[in-house]
Amino acid sequence: MVDSGDSQMKLANGDSGYVLEDVPHLTDYIPDLPTYTNPLQDNPSYSAVKQYFVNMDDTVSQKIVVHKNGPRGTHFRRAGPRQKVYFKSDEVYACIVTCGGLCPGLNTVIREIVCGLYHMYGVSKVLGIDGGYRGFYSKNTISMTPKFVNDIHKRGGTILGTSRGGHDTSKIVDSIQDRGINQVYIIGGDGTQKGAAVIYEEIQRRGLKVAVAGIPKTIDNDIPVIDKSFGFDTAVEEAQRAINAAHVEAESTENGIGVVKLMGRYSGFIAMYATLASRDVDCCLIPESPFYLEGKGGLFEFIKKRLKENGHMVIVIAEGAGQDLLSKSLQSMDQQDASGNKLLQDVGLWISHRIKDHFAKENKMNITLKYIDPTYMIRAIPANASDNVYCTLLAHSAIHGAMAGYTGFTVGPVNGRHAYIPFNRVTEKQNKVVITDRMWARLLSSTDQPSFMSPKPKVVNKAKKREEPATLLNGNI
Repeated sequence: MVDSGDSQMKLANGDSGYVLEDVPHLTDYIPDLPTYTNPLQDNPSYSAVKQYFVNMDDTVSQKIVVHKNGPRGTHFRRAGPRQKVYFKSDEVYACIVTCGGLCPGLNTVIREIVCGLYHMYGVSKVLGIDGGYRGFYSKNTISMTPKFVNDIHKRGGTILGTSRGGHDTSKIVDSIQDRGINQVYIIGGDGTQKGAAVIYEEIQRRGLKVAVAGIPKTIDNDIPVIDKSFGFDTAVEEAQRAINAAHVEAESTENGIGVVKLMGRYSGFIAMYATLASRDVDCCLIPESPFYLEGKGGLFEFIKKRLKENGHMVIVIAEGAGQDLLSKSLQSMDQQDASGNKLLQDVGLWISHRIKDHFAKENKMNITLKYIDPTYMIRAIPANASDNVYCTLLAHSAIHGAMAGYTGFTVGPVNGRHAYIPFNRVTEKQNKVVITDRMWARLLSSTDQPSFMSPKPKVVNKAKKREEPATLLNGNI
């Protein structure tokens, strides 16, 4: 294979259209680094494992479905322990930092980084950075041991605290250098991973032997490339409680309506999966699928129809849905939080008032509407069993990568296999629900709601109508 690309991309090309989007390695800018035998081979816990180490040439395909004669496409380096490591265990001084909003599983990732370093590699010096990125130079640090973190996975939030935006990269790297830290584990969303990429670049510029590993975090599941983000399963499961409460309230009164607002600024994955899991939802509204209220085929007409059919209904709406309608009827506020995210207005409260006003004006149908907003309850709880296992795998994959000398990477499952992914690939865009994909079609079928695609019928040119060739779907089956 031949390396190609600029300094920002580390590419290798192979036969049949094979492309490896590789991640940086310490030896890229520090030549002749010594290597050491991986202590895992002498670890009694791994004595029953037939193959300790991942083959150096193993890669993971980004697309699992391809045409028979099509190119093999983009691959990423497979995560896992390597036969040789670039750090002596007693010389490792690691640190962990959490940034951005809360998410179920943060404490589990922290715990498993500490315990994984200790039990797999014999690393005993791990520092917790208090209060996000700024904590590197403005707050006290916390000494992390397996005993200290033993029960933290049972709590929500992060024991290290968090913050958004407003950090000084140069001061962070100064702190890393002054303390003698040589492994940095950064847990956070796309903004945090962008910050991690800048920190890595400054460390590389200074020629420091410091591995920077990211663990992507977002409750909205909007990080591209990886299969899903940790905490998402827990969020969907907890959302069921709110949906169930809304359903009980709605069916207990004549023409009862339950409205539930769920998280999802730009991506409606929580709302979509919670709706599919519940089966009690009559209508799901997400940012990717525009909707309209009035007129034929609009939301008001559908609500009236469903109430006449069933006598009650439940509406789930993601927080980022309908913001265009909201800004037209209310004074738009172009404000941002510290991370640069647009501050959204409460679409759940707004749509509840609009529904009440509409039926009050009609004066033909009395409704009883209950609005439930479980937003911060969902993200502040401990991870469930599925996410706890997933967080463990993420933490261990990050540890194996850092010990093997990889740096400037984030980790996550791609088609079920954990891989090392360049920072730019998880920050270049947001993962969104594809409303022309089968999963959204399943939701529409489950709820029997209209697609709300357009209030105006499309004009079809029958003269030019012809059969289009079949194309591969890029989403779920």
